[in-house]
Amino acid sequence: MPNDEILKTVFALLDGIDLASCMAVSKQWRDMAKDDYFWKCQCAKRWPSICKRPNLSTMSYYKLYQSFYKRQNHQILHPPRLCFDTLEFYIDIWAGDKLIYSDVVHGPVFDAGIKLPPHRISSVLGYHLQATEYKMMLAVEPTFKLPLSQPVSVSVLVGRKDTNKLARIIHNAMFDYIDRSSYRAMAFDVIDISPMYRFLPNIRGWISLLFMEGGDECEIDVFGIQMDFNDVANSKDEVLWLLDMLDWK
Repeated sequence: MPNDEILKTVFALLDGIDLASCMAVSKQWRDMAKDDYFWKCQCAKRWPSICKRPNLSTMSYYKLYQSFYKRQNHQILHPPRLCFDTLEFYIDIWAGDKLIYSDVVHGPVFDAGIKLPPHRISSVLGYHLQATEYKMMLAVEPTFKLPLSQPVSVSVLVGRKDTNKLARIIHNAMFDYIDRSSYRAMAFDVIDISPMYRFLPNIRGWISLLFMEGGDECEIDVFGIQMDFNDVANSKDEVLWLLDMLDWK
């Protein structure tokens, strides 16, 4: 079998990502892999109904696959109207009826994250703290004990120093999930979005308590707090835009 025929047989068996990788090998492979027949096969796997059209007048199957095979994340955000310098976060954690943690956290502190984690943390958490993705975190000093024998809840309000308004992020959410493999206790609540943005779906705000290795089955030693909105906001600007859309009162 000629070499070209072998390549065509192999290309027909590949998925879209591997087929696209083959296009970077050489000009010969690129010209061959751009054959619209291969990309029609790829489109047929994802969107069988599109192949029932008699023709694609506006684009080739290659362009169709290239345009829609994954969600595009290249939207450019305008600079947010909020900044962390004008924000304060009010965090209260209860074990039953007992208040075990209460603090006003200035926005820049949450934004800066945990620069010097304690020594007695797991390697899993160490990797998490060193990862480059954006995280809102603060170190808890001194650390506090979280009892596991009773319900533990958290509430978070955020205030704007420029307008003296408040908004609710988390209300009385329970730490129902203790993940000992990642050394995190997690709670979430649907955040209060302004009625101006009714089109937004239910967006969850998450609070994670980061705890140290060791301890016993009755309590964990918390050294840090993380808040995120990973359903929709994964960068600093996205978080600030989301906070701007809260129901400020």
